[in-house]
Amino acid sequence: MSRNYYELTYILNPVLEDDQYEEIVEKFTELIRNNEGEIDEVDEWGIRKFEYEMDGKSSGYYVNAYFTAPGELIEKLERGLRIDDHVMRYLTLKYDAKMKRHRDLQRKNAVPQVFVDEEEEAEDED
Repeated sequence: MSRNYYELTYILNPVLEDDQYEEIVEKFTELIRNNEGEIDEVDEWGIRKFEYEMDGKSSGYYVNAYFTAPGELIEKLERGLRIDDHVMRYLTLKYDAKMKRHRDLQRKNAVPQVFVDEEEEAEDED
């Protein structure tokens, strides 16, 4: 059984209580762990405003999870996200080798600066 590296981002309804957010995040984290997945990191971004309304809401509670798991888990995980009334949207990304290297650099705070900010460039010229 092959194992891949994934990034899962999901948005929860913003009108929940803090303990409900914790419960839902723990539910999906445990679903990954109980199905031979290994959690690398779960990053809760909190409530963020949307550019456009989604399901009649102007904001949502963002959660980002990085994990290694067998491919069969993704179908179960996405089904759980789809049927949970508190999940507004979700996106699962399977990392390829290049994305995995970038993730490793992120963890080491060693991502090279590819683009120079125009303001910095103007300061350098002065």
